Amino acid sequence: MEVVTGLDACALKAPDEGKVAAARDRLVTPAEAARLAEMFRLLGDPTRAQLLYALLEAGEMCVCDLTEAVSVSDTAVSHALRLLRTAGIVASRRSGRMIYYRLADAHVRMLLDLSREHLREND
Repeated sequence: MEVVTGLDACALKAPDEGKVAAARDRLVTPAEAARLAEMFRLLGDPTRAQLLYALLEAGEMCVCDLTEAVSVSDTAVSHALRLLRTAGIVASRRSGRMIYYRLADAHVRMLLDLSREHLREND
């Protein structure tokens, strides 16, 4: 009787030690992996994703602008922004009683741009 190997199974049954060593040398630490997973979990919410893309396209915006742009409640926007600000994904600036939000840095912009490009590439 012939053994059938699954499509994702390793047919060689022997790892490529060079590739394994290269991967291990550049592997993120468990702490970095946990932080990355948390960041992607924050980006995984549709409302938060829309807020981030609104900030990407329009630049700095206040809660009332974001509420109108994304069509969700002030409370939902404020909660989402608090989570994103705590995670360092968005930054804020106070001007009198108003608080304006923006993407934290160019890395966040790049991540959003590349994600959108990848999404459109697969459509």
